Amino acid sequence: MRIALESPDQPEVVALIGELDAYQDTLYPPEARYALDLASLCRPEVLFAVARSADGKAQGCGAVVLGAADGEVKRMYVRPSARGQGAAAQILQALETAARARGCRALMLETGPMQPDAIAFYERQGFTRCGPFGSYPEHPLSVFMGKALAKASA
Repeated sequence: MRIALESPDQPEVVALIGELDAYQDTLYPPEARYALDLASLCRPEVLFAVARSADGKAQGCGAVVLGAADGEVKRMYVRPSARGQGAAAQILQALETAARARGCRALMLETGPMQPDAIAFYERQGFTRCGPFGSYPEHPLSVFMGKALAKASA
């Protein structure tokens, strides 16, 4: 897999985001979903990474919304046919590296209890559970996680 920061408004990437939305629609009611729309993903404070197969097809994506000191992981998704090849970890690592280079000291995320594989993945990547952050309310269908980022080496 090749991972690069790209624009999210490419047709192949829009299709990935649509697949993620369709999947999450089966798990959570609208009031428990906090997805960013395409226009929000195109904002300058958003880092957006795409995983592409050897033949250049988009297989996964993820984003970090940069804040003053922290970033929030959003829109992490890998097509089922591409899972098990390390794409998610590579996407997250690319986002962490890019966020750290822009002064980000920690990453936060919100996921849900209906996605135990996602929770286990984030735990393997060093995220730990925490309370709500930002404007998120406490909600039984939300799991909040965070990870401090090591300082970039000089």
